[in-house]
Amino acid sequence: MWMLSVRELRYRLRRVLLAVAVVAVVFGIAVAVDGIKRTIRTEPQQLTDILGVDGWIVAGSNRSPFATMSVLPEETADTVAAIPGVRSVHPVVAGRTTVASPERVNTNLIGFDAGSDRPHWLHVTAGRMPRTDREVVATANLGVEPGTTLETTAGKLVVVGITERGTYFAGAPTLFTTVRGAQQAVVAGTPYVMGIGYVGRVASPPAGTSIGTNADTVSDMRLTLDNASTTIDFLALLTWLVAAGVIGAITYLSVVEQTRNFAILRATGSPGRLIVGSLVVQSLAVSVTAALLAVPFAFLLRLGMPMHSTITLGSVVQIVVVGIVVGVLASLAAARRAITIDPALAFGGA
Repeated sequence: MWMLSVRELRYRLRRVLLAVAVVAVVFGIAVAVDGIKRTIRTEPQQLTDILGVDGWIVAGSNRSPFATMSVLPEETADTVAAIPGVRSVHPVVAGRTTVASPERVNTNLIGFDAGSDRPHWLHVTAGRMPRTDREVVATANLGVEPGTTLETTAGKLVVVGITERGTYFAGAPTLFTTVRGAQQAVVAGTPYVMGIGYVGRVASPPAGTSIGTNADTVSDMRLTLDNASTTIDFLALLTWLVAAGVIGAITYLSVVEQTRNFAILRATGSPGRLIVGSLVVQSLAVSVTAALLAVPFAFLLRLGMPMHSTITLGSVVQIVVVGIVVGVLASLAAARRAITIDPALAFGGA
């Protein structure tokens, strides 16, 4: 079986190499697109890690301060701070603003004060943390430098620092500022916040509020982009079907061209598993090789993507598994054709 498979692959090497190249491109697109989905799903967790609280007090029956615009009086923070088991409280204001200059773009806007015990909570890679209400730290994907003045729908904001993490809602840039600064931009300067982050434990929340865990926050933020994630899954499925079609067509053509050879194998008593096995091996050789080549190609594609694509070891394992499944499925039609060839054709002129 192995010798037969290797002989056929070598005999049709040019066609095999073409198939590998095409399938590798298709698989590479699938890996890169799946990486965007991974980014979408990891962003909320990264944001909660950055903020570093144990949970949230939010208005009514909400679960997250970032997925809704329900507000709480800022003075609720004093009530939460007085609850036994709470070590510190951190109000947050979350909203959106549009940057009109130097380039028009919609951004997230977060006002959060981590406290004096965490002065570098944003892990600023250039510049410094905000000191006034009109200063912001911007995520790197906004494409600005410290010292840039942003013309926004919230007024003029000065970028004083850059951070690598903190994007959310499908890679939208984020501006981090003080709570007061965000209140001016989001709630017209009124003393309201979207939630109260706390460090410690809250057994019973204040009246009219509820407790939202970090897991709740992550879940609600992901819920906003569920349709996008589902669409990405559908596109990935389409690319896998295209890959299966390419490999299947190559393998099937190989069988058609070798009708007499397969008839001879059947006439001489070669078992069906030998014929089927050789075709499966040929398909697997193409699909698995293409899957492995798809990974570096996906990294190249990622360089040109406007949104970061997260490619991990899990991505590599996934595409190899997909390659194996695609290879086996792609060989089925060719195998069925091969084992149904009439042995009598070996002695005819066909």
